[in-house]
Amino acid sequence: MEKKNKLTELLNIDYPIIQAGMAGGVTSPELIAAVSNSGALGTLGAGYMSAEAMKDSILQAKKLTDRPFGVNVFIPEFPEIVEEEVNEANELLEPFREQLKFEENVVPSVPDSQFDKQLEVAVEQQVDVCSFTFGVPSKEVVHDLKRRGIKVIGTATTVEEAVVNEEHGVDAVVAQGSEAGGHRGTFIHSFETSLIGTMSLVPQVVDQVHIPVIAAGGIMDGRGAAASLVLGAGGVQLGTAFVTSTESSAHQLHKEAILRAEESQTVLTRAFSGKPARGIQNAFIEKMKDYESNLPDYPVQNRLTKGIRKQAAKQNNPDFMSLWSGQSPRLSQRKAAGEIIKEIMEEVEKVL
Repeated sequence: MEKKNKLTELLNIDYPIIQAGMAGGVTSPELIAAVSNSGALGTLGAGYMSAEAMKDSILQAKKLTDRPFGVNVFIPEFPEIVEEEVNEANELLEPFREQLKFEENVVPSVPDSQFDKQLEVAVEQQVDVCSFTFGVPSKEVVHDLKRRGIKVIGTATTVEEAVVNEEHGVDAVVAQGSEAGGHRGTFIHSFETSLIGTMSLVPQVVDQVHIPVIAAGGIMDGRGAAASLVLGAGGVQLGTAFVTSTESSAHQLHKEAILRAEESQTVLTRAFSGKPARGIQNAFIEKMKDYESNLPDYPVQNRLTKGIRKQAAKQNNPDFMSLWSGQSPRLSQRKAAGEIIKEIMEEVEKVL
């Protein structure tokens, strides 16, 4: 198999593999560097980071690798805060706080967006790649980043979203299938109508855009990567596969949950953040499932549950943690990121 293609040449990497920019503290500088040093593209999940923290992580990663790596940021969302919704959600969450033995009176406000400051850091630090989730940046933002030599990658869960990304000028687009772990990147229609599986989504996107397509969702090994390439993808993006790597800074209970999980144990939920996300079923998701349609939208609900998730992690209580995972946890491995990449490429060559 030819390792080099349009995507690898665009990103200046050896192998068509991207480590997903998983926000929430998973993408340590060590993980980013290990992936990039292995010939793939490491990515800092900067979605929840302040500009200062983002800069610090970039600088740490630069000390560990001289290879290209990227940052992933969220397109900001500013939903209306409905006091009645917030009060009802707080009432639902109070028993979890009591069980974790901490008190919190959360009165969320629309936070100041870090988006512009994050982009300033990306430009200042001359990151190689800037990828976006939860929407598509304006044409002006895309043009400015590209003018400064930064490659731009968008995210799409439907063909329509991929076309919009291309129209805005991005260099490549991630086709995120419904099998993907963590938050859905849907931004045009409802998430219910945007749950297209990876193997169905990829060739349809490939046929409608002219930029490289990156397959994502449930891909954990060389077989999934090879299938994606056969369907026309220029590369693959893996998230869950790297959560359990030795360099990942995911909570140990999160890693163990993925390593023990079965394919039938992941569900889509709004309970933690107000935005649909795939994770391993636990007590919090189960107890909140009947109320999901009434919960505040992201990022309000995300702010309301932040303390619960933080305390649960401190107390080593996986029942109330957001254990994001894609639909292929049986394929997860407790290995170094470089070894995972090596095995994927060996298997891709063997299969193809």
